[in-house]
Amino acid sequence: MPRKKKIVLVAGARPNFMKIAPLMRELKNQGSFNPILVHTGQHYDDKMSSLFFRQLGIPAPDINLEVGSASHAVQTARIMERFEKVCLDIKPDAVLVVGDVNSTAACVLTASKMNIKTIHYEAGLRSFDRRMPEEINRVVTDAICDYFFTTSADADQNLVNEGKDPQQIFMCGNLMIDSLVANLEKIETTSAEVKLISNQMINPLGEFGAGNYGLVTLHRPSNVDEAPVLGEIMKALDSASELIPMVFPAHPRTIDRIDTFGMKRLIDRGSDLLFSFPLGYIEFMALLKNARFLITDSGGIQEETTWLNIPCLTLRKNTERPVTLTMGSNKLIDPEDVKPEIERILSGKGKSGQIPPNWDGKAAGRIIDVLIKVL
Repeated sequence: MPRKKKIVLVAGARPNFMKIAPLMRELKNQGSFNPILVHTGQHYDDKMSSLFFRQLGIPAPDINLEVGSASHAVQTARIMERFEKVCLDIKPDAVLVVGDVNSTAACVLTASKMNIKTIHYEAGLRSFDRRMPEEINRVVTDAICDYFFTTSADADQNLVNEGKDPQQIFMCGNLMIDSLVANLEKIETTSAEVKLISNQMINPLGEFGAGNYGLVTLHRPSNVDEAPVLGEIMKALDSASELIPMVFPAHPRTIDRIDTFGMKRLIDRGSDLLFSFPLGYIEFMALLKNARFLITDSGGIQEETTWLNIPCLTLRKNTERPVTLTMGSNKLIDPEDVKPEIERILSGKGKSGQIPPNWDGKAAGRIIDVLIKVL
């Protein structure tokens, strides 16, 4: 009987977990690989990490590097130093990374220098905006990886344009959608109760009803790290909440900036802009599935709203996921567009779209089939 090949799967931050979960599930059902799950600890808070592992059915990590938070340089260096020791000990046949966080680039750089085969899921996504740390991570990762799994045709083309061999590129689908499809029944039956930062407990579905509230997420440094920019966004959201209540599960860094910049009155005054603590995956997706629209600066949520066909207003100048614009329900906006766009949505003129190819909940199986052939 042939030896099972050791494949290290790396997860580091909240968006990674939804992509790793379907792969771990599929790897349990085949006999070609011995999967080893490494959690870098880039996200370590319960709401940002361990709760996701429990809800998504991801087995406990085999190894946790526990790098914690730090500057980009310090965090990347810690990951590389600790991951090198993992590779020396395990001697994997391949390392598979997902997404575009510091863990992604750091682990690929480490493995590549040790002549270990490297695989990038979600390869080829480009915003072409080097001011975004994630864009640097994407470019660096794809520059040195051996195999590339993509989610859309534009990502394939970006890789080809950068000189990658088309024989190493595989468009197998979207693992975020695998997780969504696999958990749809739980999502549809959860109560989606949330704890507001004011400590009040509310259930938006019960209090407002499906389709009678909006959902907001914001965390990108370009939106929250400068007082004038964040102030403009918060003013726009506060004004738009006069049209419809909006639930805002707030990233810790966003709450910190709101407090630092003297905007905490928006949280305390009890308006229809409702700030909550971060939510687990199931609770958040239950709110998203029943929301009238989403306002965000995130990446992956643009894909989930496209699959759910919910209008998505992305507060950014660009996106690395253009398929959500060309085929999906996503639209790029500026802060001054928030209220007019919500008025359009409430009048029945919100953007709708269609589901891109291979976003069918079966991407993980196709990825494993390819891995069996190429490794």
